[in-house]
Amino acid sequence: MSTGKKEPKKPANISLELPADEAQGPDALDAMLVQALSSRAAAGAVPDTPPVETQRCGLIAIVGKPNVGKSTLLNALVGQKISITSRKAQTTRHRITGVRTVDATQFVFVDTPGFQTRHGNALNRSLNRTVVGAVNDVDLIIFVVEAGQFNLADAKVLALLPAKTPAILLANKFDLIHRRAELAPWLRSMQERHNFAEFVPMSANNAKDIERLFGICEKYLPVQPWMYRADELTDRSDRFMAAEIIREKLFRLTGDELPYTSTVIIDKYEEEGNLRRIAATIVVERDGHKGMVIGEKGEKLKRIGTESRHELETLTGNKVFLEIWVKVRSGWADDEARVKTFGYE
Repeated sequence: MSTGKKEPKKPANISLELPADEAQGPDALDAMLVQALSSRAAAGAVPDTPPVETQRCGLIAIVGKPNVGKSTLLNALVGQKISITSRKAQTTRHRITGVRTVDATQFVFVDTPGFQTRHGNALNRSLNRTVVGAVNDVDLIIFVVEAGQFNLADAKVLALLPAKTPAILLANKFDLIHRRAELAPWLRSMQERHNFAEFVPMSANNAKDIERLFGICEKYLPVQPWMYRADELTDRSDRFMAAEIIREKLFRLTGDELPYTSTVIIDKYEEEGNLRRIAATIVVERDGHKGMVIGEKGEKLKRIGTESRHELETLTGNKVFLEIWVKVRSGWADDEARVKTFGYE
């Protein structure tokens, strides 16, 4: 994002760079955990715009394997839901920017799709290009893993991280680890895999942990003017958010039955005073999938529409009139042209 920036100094209290005579000691690793957990930073209310010369601003990519909690983390950092979540692994499909301004620092978080390894179709190639593009164009990377866990999917994402960009190892779901000593061997192995700037054990559902993360990230961002207004939360339009909300309800209400390749297209988004008229199409690949979405006597589709409408009314603060159709487009996810037509990068 910026040019000519200096490499940030690694803080001694949480740095993964241990002295040679302490690097192998489990006591030192356990002490690192204690120090990391005790670090605190206050994230206060958004103030009046400070002088430009005192402002900090930078891009922070949130990366990790599918379904590791990236979108939940982004929503917690921004303080509002801007990235959809579900149990389905391929939920996030776009580079979604979330903005949070704390005092004189503006954090521009980039939520990325989980790096896809199971299918080689056009849709997944598009998603992976989004991930690769994001990690090469930021000031800081947050690599999200489940505390104590690391598998082949994690390793493939880790291999994408450029050496020149500082990266934080965020051990999510740390609250599920009952004994810190059990994490020491895992932490040692992670040190050997990548030169992480810091190790942050936390839970994305813990407000104090989220506040602490702001203080940790701040020192890696360059001194430069903000990119957005202090009250902005995302760069995505209401039209985009409408498609995402409908897609989230689609996945949540159909469960694992419906293939991840199903998507949502917004055909119309009109503003008439305090009314929003939205027409959307759910695109599936087979006639059988269409039946899953519609449900018996149309009940499933009706519920998708009702829940989507309620959330859209909350998001926009306006009355919403929503129409949803279901159409079959066989093989669209492996058609490069149609993938682009449907809005994927």
